[in-house]
Amino acid sequence: MITVTEATATAGALKRLSDEGVSIWLDDLSRGRIESGNLAELVETKHVVGVTTNPSIFQAAIGSGKGYEEQLTDLATRGVTVDEAVRMMTTADVRAAADVLRPVYDTTGGRDGRVSIEVDPRLAHDTRATIAEARQLAWLVDRPNVMIKIPATTAGLPAITEVIGLGISVNVTLIFSLERYREVMDAYLAGLEKAAKKGLDLSTIHSVASFFVSRVDSEFDKRLTVLGTDAALALKGRAALANARLAYEAYEEVFSGQRWNSLGGARANKQRPLWASTGVKDPAYKDTLYVDDLVAPGTVNTMPEATLNATADHGRITGDTVTGGYAQARADLAAVEALGISYDEVVQQLEDEGVAKFEVAWQDLLDAVTKSLNSKGVDAE
Repeated sequence: MITVTEATATAGALKRLSDEGVSIWLDDLSRGRIESGNLAELVETKHVVGVTTNPSIFQAAIGSGKGYEEQLTDLATRGVTVDEAVRMMTTADVRAAADVLRPVYDTTGGRDGRVSIEVDPRLAHDTRATIAEARQLAWLVDRPNVMIKIPATTAGLPAITEVIGLGISVNVTLIFSLERYREVMDAYLAGLEKAAKKGLDLSTIHSVASFFVSRVDSEFDKRLTVLGTDAALALKGRAALANARLAYEAYEEVFSGQRWNSLGGARANKQRPLWASTGVKDPAYKDTLYVDDLVAPGTVNTMPEATLNATADHGRITGDTVTGGYAQARADLAAVEALGISYDEVVQQLEDEGVAKFEVAWQDLLDAVTKSLNSKGVDAE
C-alpha cells in the first residue's frame, strides 16, 4: 500500500522535480522526434526544458537514415564531403530543436530552452581546433539558445575559457573527477573575466558542467565485485552519488566566493551542474536512482527518454537529496580508496574511455553517411 507521503512524491514527479529547481533536459534528438511533434509534446507534457546531443545520439539518429533521405540526396548532388554532410545534418537538427524550445528560452531569460551540440570528438586534445570548431558551430546553428559542448580534457580547458570569452554559451562535457570539475569552473570564470574586459553583456552567457554519473558506478562496481569481500560489495552503487554530491558541494563553494561575487555583480550566470549519463546501467538498481537521489536547486538532469518516462511513472521526488549528504559522500569514497581502488585512476580511465567512445560513434556516423552518399551515385571524400 502506498503511503500518503509516497503518493505525494509520485504524483507529478516531473513537476515536483522542476519545482525543486532541477531543469529537466532530454538526452536525445532526431529529426523524426522534431518533425512528428514529439519534442514539442515533451516540452508541453513532461516539463522538458532543454535537449542535449552527443556523437552517439547523432550516430543512432542519422545512421538509421530515417528522415534524412531528401537532405542526403541534395548533399550528394552537391558533391559535398562526408564531414560537411554530417555537419549540415546535425546543425539542421539542432537549429530546428532550438526553434521548438525558443519559447522556453525566452520565458526563462536564457536559463533553459537550450540545445547542445558537440565539437568533433576527434578534436578533444587540440585546443585551437576546438575553439575554431566551436565558433563554426555557433555560426552554423545561428540560434541564441544553442550551447556548444566542449569535453573537459586538459586541452579542452583553455578552449572553454576562450569560447566563453567570445560570448558563446558552453556545455562542458565528460567530467568525471572532482579535481577536473574545479578546473572547469575556473576555466568558466576566466572566460567570463575575458568577456567582461571586452565589454560583453555577461547576462547573455550561460554554461552547464556535465558531470557524468552512471559510468562512475559501472567502473567502481566492477572493481568492487572483483574484490568480492563483504566490505567491498556493501559499497556498490554508492560511488557515483557520492562523487556527484561532492561536485555540488564544490559548486556551492566556488559560486559563493569572492571571485564569483564580482562577476555575479556584473549579472553573470552561475555555471550549473548538469547530471549526465543518468540512465541506470545495473538492473539491480532502481531505474530512477540518478534522478531521485540527485535533487538539488540550480541543477540540470539530462535524461534519456526511458529514464524520463520512468521518473514520470514512479519517481520519488522528496526534496533536496544532495546537500545533506556531503559527510557520507566523503566517507563512501574514502572507504573505496581504503580497499585499494584508486579514485584518480578510475576517473582518468573514464575520461579517456568517454572521449574514445565518442570518437568511435563519430566515425560510425561518418561511415554510415559515406555509404548513403555513395549509394546516391556520389563518391564521398
